[in-house]
Amino acid sequence: MMKRRDFLKTGAMAGMGAGLTYLNFPVFGQQAPSNKVVLAVMGVNSRGNWLAQVAAKLPGAEIGYVCDVEDGAIQKGLKAIAGAQERKPEVIKDIRKLLEKKDFDALVVAAPDHWHAPAAIMGCAAGKHVYVEKPCSQNPNEGELLIEAARKHKRLVQMGNQRRSWPNLNQAVKEVKEQGIIGKVYYARGWYVNSRQPIGIGKKIAVPSTLDWDLWQGPAPRKDYLDNIVHYNWHWRWNWGTGEACNNGTHELDCMRWFLDVEFPTKVSSSGGRYAYPKDDWETPDTQTINFEFEGGKSITWEGRSCHPYELEGSGRGFALFGEKGALYNSGGDSYKIFDEKGKLVKEVKQQQNPGQNVTNVVSPAGEFLDAIHITNFLDSIRGKATLNSEIEKVGHASVTLCHLGNISQRVGRVLHCDPKNGHILNDTAAAKLWSRTYEKGWEPKI
Repeated sequence: MMKRRDFLKTGAMAGMGAGLTYLNFPVFGQQAPSNKVVLAVMGVNSRGNWLAQVAAKLPGAEIGYVCDVEDGAIQKGLKAIAGAQERKPEVIKDIRKLLEKKDFDALVVAAPDHWHAPAAIMGCAAGKHVYVEKPCSQNPNEGELLIEAARKHKRLVQMGNQRRSWPNLNQAVKEVKEQGIIGKVYYARGWYVNSRQPIGIGKKIAVPSTLDWDLWQGPAPRKDYLDNIVHYNWHWRWNWGTGEACNNGTHELDCMRWFLDVEFPTKVSSSGGRYAYPKDDWETPDTQTINFEFEGGKSITWEGRSCHPYELEGSGRGFALFGEKGALYNSGGDSYKIFDEKGKLVKEVKQQQNPGQNVTNVVSPAGEFLDAIHITNFLDSIRGKATLNSEIEKVGHASVTLCHLGNISQRVGRVLHCDPKNGHILNDTAAAKLWSRTYEKGWEPKI
């Protein structure tokens, strides 16, 4: 009889080779199948906390380990998981020691951005399948390294751009790309707005006894501990974060690239800056417009306003597609509207909800049901019953590279010309240097 671990290793690759398409709606509380998938979650203060709760409720899934470097986050994670499963996960603070364990199947990476690709690469090398939150990398080179690691170790790597699994958006893609419901699509516009407050000027203070600051920084070059970095404001510092473009823009940029059926751009430009509160430690743009041009006469625009909540098209986030015969509008969730060429509404599809389940959450406005579909796709791919909806190469890395290119254009202050085969920056040495980063000695990602 095939042992469970052997099944999880061989069955997953068989499913990839079969080229199956599969969308499994999660049913919470069903009896778990024998081929249980045991997960370890890295980073449980916010997004990882939520993912752990959702995954623990799914049939055939169990959280075996929690990995975090801050005591308060660990307690939050354990408390959340306790309400979803009977087993109490083991806590291991150091990801390197966690990956020495043989009794779990997959690693969920939800630590800060600078950890995403390095931890995922380490996970692949340790024989684990990986669910990595967006963005899958802190820079484009890391995305390429992660693809190489997944190939070398024959591991499944899914990125957490969960819209790729949502049923109504998948239906909309078919209507646009296969049925031509709005004709040839040539332009897409996406946006995200928020009302984030200033982060102030950080003060150098002693590292709290509850935090392992060295492990928190991990692969990033060492910086002094300031009182305005942990838990969230690292997003706006280039040493660790990737700005709003990668933090939230990833979702809409991924959808627009998906609907337009494009991969890497030929030209990228970005304008904006730290406009709302210019006298604090925030380094990334709080106001940014990125334009992308692609082969075949197609283009994408994304606008981000981190500190001004005025909605566009009646929504704080979303995207619109423009074609020869009409337009499609998405308000950020799993819903859409179709308009004809005269602007008349001809079709509306509303978001589904799973009765009895939580439909709103501070780290997931989409709710438990829709997030669970994406996680279920990952689990079923491990079991060999599905193929990934957001595998790292054609989906995750390609979409995140758009975000990175927008940020690089912003940082160097000029238009980038790119190779449409891989997104690499052409004839610009200074910009090309930002394709990768420097690492703390001894923490360089290794394939």
